[in-house]
Amino acid sequence: MLADMTELSADPAMTPPVTRACAVPSYLSRTYHWAYLNRHTLPWLDRSLVVSAILWGNAGRLMRAAVEEFAPGQRLLQAACVYGRFSRMLAERVGPEGVLDVVDVAPIQVANARRKLDGLAHAQVRQGDLARPGCVAAEASDAVCCFFLLHEVPPVERACIVHNLLGAVRPGGKIVFVDYHRTRPWHPLRPIMAQVFRWLEPFAPSLLDTDITTLSPLGEAFTWKKTTCFGGLYQKLVGVRRG
Repeated sequence: MLADMTELSADPAMTPPVTRACAVPSYLSRTYHWAYLNRHTLPWLDRSLVVSAILWGNAGRLMRAAVEEFAPGQRLLQAACVYGRFSRMLAERVGPEGVLDVVDVAPIQVANARRKLDGLAHAQVRQGDLARPGCVAAEASDAVCCFFLLHEVPPVERACIVHNLLGAVRPGGKIVFVDYHRTRPWHPLRPIMAQVFRWLEPFAPSLLDTDITTLSPLGEAFTWKKTTCFGGLYQKLVGVRRG
């Protein structure tokens, strides 16, 4: 379905590392089987209206805010699959002169993303555990996008993922994190989101007050800019690796 990446460039750095099949992490199976590993709920959740509802009508806004950070012709690494059109938006942004490399640990998500990216020869989806060393090549990407992944992993795995993603950015390149953030005290959804996190997103509260830039010593090699929206519920963190 998707073109062999070796045909896109003779540069070895343009070819992602070959990763062996890896087991789905136990925390993912225990906590998010219903959301990401169940073949019955996947088609229902992977709808634009559902994605928009989950993010209180902000899905399109947040996706566009992330996509606009990237440029045509870039080699872009997407950390984990995303429901909705997000991967296709990224692929269209970098265009046929660029490369989109999507990595996810769940085979069912890999297959679903491949289906949605069918026909885009410059986009590929592969299985890999981003918390493990060697899943992504060091300094091989012009840009990295991590969209609503960090709140769904435990703190230890979160730090490993951030470290590996930062290491994948070449000097002068960019990394973008979009995720939940601590709301303003007056936010009307604050008590509602507290219950959502309690019942459905147990790892999210540990992210809200975490400075993502400090999760890896590699963070010191980047220049950072953070913006928040929707009363502080969401954040976009952009880092540029100094050359």
